Amino acid sequence: MDRARLADFLRSRRQALQPEDVGLPRGRRRRTDGLRREEVAVLSDMSADYYSRLEQQRGPHPSEQMLAALARGLRLSLEERDHLFRLAGHATPRRVPRTDHIEPGMMRIFDGLEDAAAQVVNHVGETLTQTRLSKALIGDESVHTGPARSLHYRWFTDPATRSIYPEDDHPIHSRLIAANLHRVYTRDGADSRAAAIVDALLAQSPEFAGIWSGHPVTGSYCPPKRVLHPQLGLLELHCQTLLDPDQSQMLVVYTATPGSESYEKLQLLSVIGAGLD
Repeated sequence: MDRARLADFLRSRRQALQPEDVGLPRGRRRRTDGLRREEVAVLSDMSADYYSRLEQQRGPHPSEQMLAALARGLRLSLEERDHLFRLAGHATPRRVPRTDHIEPGMMRIFDGLEDAAAQVVNHVGETLTQTRLSKALIGDESVHTGPARSLHYRWFTDPATRSIYPEDDHPIHSRLIAANLHRVYTRDGADSRAAAIVDALLAQSPEFAGIWSGHPVTGSYCPPKRVLHPQLGLLELHCQTLLDPDQSQMLVVYTATPGSESYEKLQLLSVIGAGLD
């Protein structure tokens, strides 16, 4: 527990929070901006003496319950809440990500990519929405149901899922997909949706079990991809990603180098896709 930095952090957030932000009247006698200690204590359901001692570096070691109450009272973001827990010497709380609800900001960006090969994917590899060009490129992924909604699951259980990628690329895809699932499983815990997928794959796929036993770890980087389209053949694509703040959803956009053969094929695919509507 870093008492000095904890006290300074609490003070800085209290002073930055205005009475209007929490529904309190400013009043004529308020001489400075920010909340009073007593007001933060009320908002956090604790005594003013307890809170004051924390800011004065002489309080007790706050429990996780007290820290959670302070985070609510001070209207902290998830990142600020995690920082508060670390300053107090606690592990950060486990975040439970949302699944099928696309964040408004993410949806606004997606809506501006109507002519691109783009899709929004959640933390367990389920495609939530696709543009027309994305469907023309890799297929309509909304047709899958049950566990097969997850690419992580399909990759190791359905050979057809791999057919759009050159066979030489399958091992690297397998490792990246397993590593992504490993990262989400580690973050979300043994009672999560990711854990259910892991359990199913360990029972059904020796390949996955072998990779999983090696504790695969990678970042969230999306490497260049080669896609085998049934009509246009091989396309060499770049993969750009945008991760939402709580890491529960990711916007994926496939592009090709302008002037390249793959770029021309992607342009042609947009016409073919329009003809299929």
